[in-house]
Amino acid sequence: MKYLCIVTAAIELGAGVALLGVPAAAGELLFGEPLTGAAALILARIGGVALISLAVACWFARSETQSRAARGLIAAMLLYNVATSALLAYAGVYLRLHGIALCPGAVLHAAMAAWCMTCLARRSTQRSLENK
Repeated sequence: MKYLCIVTAAIELGAGVALLGVPAAAGELLFGEPLTGAAALILARIGGVALISLAVACWFARSETQSRAARGLIAAMLLYNVATSALLAYAGVYLRLHGIALCPGAVLHAAMAAWCMTCLARRSTQRSLENK
């Protein structure tokens, strides 16, 4: 779980800084078209701050492997990664958006979701063995 938190912190910090600092360019990379309009840019920047917050939480939880809070963080990351992978896939397949980072982003989030599931399952197995 330590490495999952470290990798997540690095990935989401990068994405968050990109959305916060250059949201139009981040939109171009993901969707093949820039984010336009004041509302889209503000919403992207709010998303960037949220991703930076996730990165900070993961960084501080990187050495916490046994607590319920750490498991809660991994469960929240699982939800985030599953939803993000699905939304990026939807954007590509149904909305026909095709930025250079769209497919890799969807695959990356699917892989991160699988890693989260593995960590959660491993912790459940360890707890059930400890209780026997």
